[in-house]
Amino acid sequence: MIDIRKFLFKNRGYTPIPIALAILYYSDFKNLFIYLGILLIIMGESIRLNSVRYAGGLTRTRKVGANKLCASGPFAYVRNPLYLGNVIIYTGIVLFAGGKYMWEMLIITLGFFSLQYLLIIFLEEKTLLGLFGQEYERYIESVPRFIPRIVPWKGGEKTHPMSWLLTLKTEKRTLQLIIIFIVLLIFKTYILNSN
Repeated sequence: MIDIRKFLFKNRGYTPIPIALAILYYSDFKNLFIYLGILLIIMGESIRLNSVRYAGGLTRTRKVGANKLCASGPFAYVRNPLYLGNVIIYTGIVLFAGGKYMWEMLIITLGFFSLQYLLIIFLEEKTLLGLFGQEYERYIESVPRFIPRIVPWKGGEKTHPMSWLLTLKTEKRTLQLIIIFIVLLIFKTYILNSN
C-alpha cells in the first residue's frame, strides 16, 4: 500500500500544478489585490531564500531526512519556513491573479497546502525524531511547527549560511517558476482577453 505522505513528499513540486492551472484559467488580475499579491510573493520568496541559505541544497531532495538538524536562521523561529514561504507565495499568486473566483481559489489553495504540508510534516517529524532523538525533541518543544516565534530559539547547533550566490543557484528553479507563472498571467490577461 502506498504511503500518501511519501508520495506527497516526493512529488511536492508537481502536486500544485492543477491548482496553478486553475488559478491561471480563472485569472483576471484587474483587481484591488495585485499589489498585496506582489508583496506576499516577495515576502514568501524572501523566507524561502533565507531558509535555503541555512538548510542548503538538501531542501531539493526527494528523500526524507537530513545530515544535521538545522536550527539557525529562519529555522530558529519556525520548524517549516520553506513550507510557510510556499503558502505565502501561493496566497500572493492567487491575489495577484484575481478573477471572478479569487476567494474560492484562495480557500482551495490554502486548504490544499494545509493538508499536503501537514501530511508531509508528520512524515518528516517522524523521520527526524528517529535520526536526531532528544535533540529533535528539544527542538519540537521550543520551535513551533508553522507559526513563527517572536524571538529566535538559541538552543540548537548553529549552522553557517551559504553564500547568497550559491543560495540563488539552489533556489533558481523556484524563482524561474514564479517569473514564468507571472508572465503567463500577464499574457493570458492582456493578450488572450483583448480579443
